[in-house]
Amino acid sequence: MLIVRTIDELRQALAHAQRPAFVPTMGNLHTGHIALVHQAKPLGDCTVASIFVNRLQFLPHEDFDSYPRTWDADCKALQEAGCDVLFAPRERDLYPQPQTFKVQADPAMADLLEGQFRPGFFTGVCTVVMKLFLAVFTGKAAGVAVFGKKDYQQLMVVRQMVSQFALPIDLVGGETCRAADGLALSSRNGYLSEAQRSEAVQLARALRALGDAALASTNLTADLPALEDQAAQALRARGWQVDYLTVRRRADLQPPQPGDALVALGAARLGSTRLIDNLEI
Repeated sequence: MLIVRTIDELRQALAHAQRPAFVPTMGNLHTGHIALVHQAKPLGDCTVASIFVNRLQFLPHEDFDSYPRTWDADCKALQEAGCDVLFAPRERDLYPQPQTFKVQADPAMADLLEGQFRPGFFTGVCTVVMKLFLAVFTGKAAGVAVFGKKDYQQLMVVRQMVSQFALPIDLVGGETCRAADGLALSSRNGYLSEAQRSEAVQLARALRALGDAALASTNLTADLPALEDQAAQALRARGWQVDYLTVRRRADLQPPQPGDALVALGAARLGSTRLIDNLEI
């Protein structure tokens, strides 16, 4: 596996690739990340992963400085997964000057759910993803990028960005990897105490119960606010701080209408650790 730091080095490494397959990450890799690399590998002629903790998508009070960085383990896991090129820019490599030009996501999709509780988050995401895409795919007729469905809204926002900018990239969603008890794998699970780890699966269970209730409803438009409130109250009774538990239509994350394909999404804090999850229903 070749490790490169600068955009020029990356482009030289990919000079002969016709269809790169790209998996962007912030490191601290777990089985879910590696599953995305395995998914990407047969989709292109050169498998590329990136590790970059993107300051632009962290709010001032969030965990940018303490975000877990596990470089040696990450490199070993990527090499064993068959990654061909690891792009690991330093901040000065990706942002050699202040990033005053930014990509503003569509507020209709970006200012709800995660965007409501983390204002500016998707501007940071779209800006760094666009810059990574330009680094990997400039000069290529086509490429593929694989994003995990665990960050469901992020996948939808990036998919919309790719479409509206007519980028020559096939965007592929990778299924969420879960522990044996159903907890979605996440880099932030490492912040949980042993007791919190046992409790953390309740978020997925709450989403499953909410999804089942939504499917059983004969008038979801009328019933949904009460169903969401009941789900949130049940988690709060267990000591969680709930940001949202909701059911939306998959296509654009707007409130569902009859016949829509649905997804249940949630974000809640257990102690000081904020977890997100979703279930397509």
